[in-house]
Amino acid sequence: MRMRTAATVLSGALVLSALALPGAAQGAERPGKATDLRDLASRSGLPKDPIGDTTFKDGVVNKGKDVVLGVTGKKSVPVTFTAFDEEGLALTQAFLWQGTDSSSTDTITGALGTDDDPVCTETTVEGGYSYSCKTVFTIDPAVDFKDGNGTAGPWKLFLGAFDLYLNISIDDDVVRGNIKRAAKLTVNATPEPVKKGKTITVTGKLTRADWSTGKTNGYATQPVKLQFRKKGSSTYTTLKTVKTSRTGALSTTTKAGVDGDYRFVFAGTATTGAATATGDFVDVK
Repeated sequence: MRMRTAATVLSGALVLSALALPGAAQGAERPGKATDLRDLASRSGLPKDPIGDTTFKDGVVNKGKDVVLGVTGKKSVPVTFTAFDEEGLALTQAFLWQGTDSSSTDTITGALGTDDDPVCTETTVEGGYSYSCKTVFTIDPAVDFKDGNGTAGPWKLFLGAFDLYLNISIDDDVVRGNIKRAAKLTVNATPEPVKKGKTITVTGKLTRADWSTGKTNGYATQPVKLQFRKKGSSTYTTLKTVKTSRTGALSTTTKAGVDGDYRFVFAGTATTGAATATGDFVDVK
């Protein structure tokens, strides 16, 4: 028989308040560190090392897309996952973290409604209880990344849970998501108009967010594609690949053929998001 009362197994008032909430796995207040679920167990006189058999799967960060951030403005990043436990869950937690030790590194925490722990829907299944969980990580680059750009790149999803007997389960690498610095491209094709067969000079600049300074800087020595779209067409064709200068500047030439748009396209890197310039139309006489 499933127990919904924890009086005989619980010694911490904070966890008791979590267990008293029926239905879904509920969240307790936490200060924003990945150590909190372990600390909660320690303060409650419970083992802080993983001893439970809760399993986690189907973790998805930002719907599977890169999280691309400029220097200002908060961004909401949805996180979803499922959990299974034979006896049922009392509390779940989720974090994004970097490094080699999830118990000591700083994390980006979530916020959904008034609680910052995942909201879970419980379903009775064969052999136990399944939980469909979601939360939202609100990331502010001006605050979360003000100490530098070294945090750009892969982040791991940490998931933890207490079952109804206060056994703790942890998986600190359920899935990975990328948090990247936003990039921007400009383009200018001249002269306009131009005679057929004459040289067109295409210039522009690739910049990206610098979280440490709160500004945008030129992105040096990066490959960028020059593309052309004939008037009336919806498809761009790559003409050549050029590299940015040490200041992020771009300059190249091509021969005028027919009317159409020129643009630069940057594919992005492991730490920087992709960027595409708005096409610049050239009238060929």
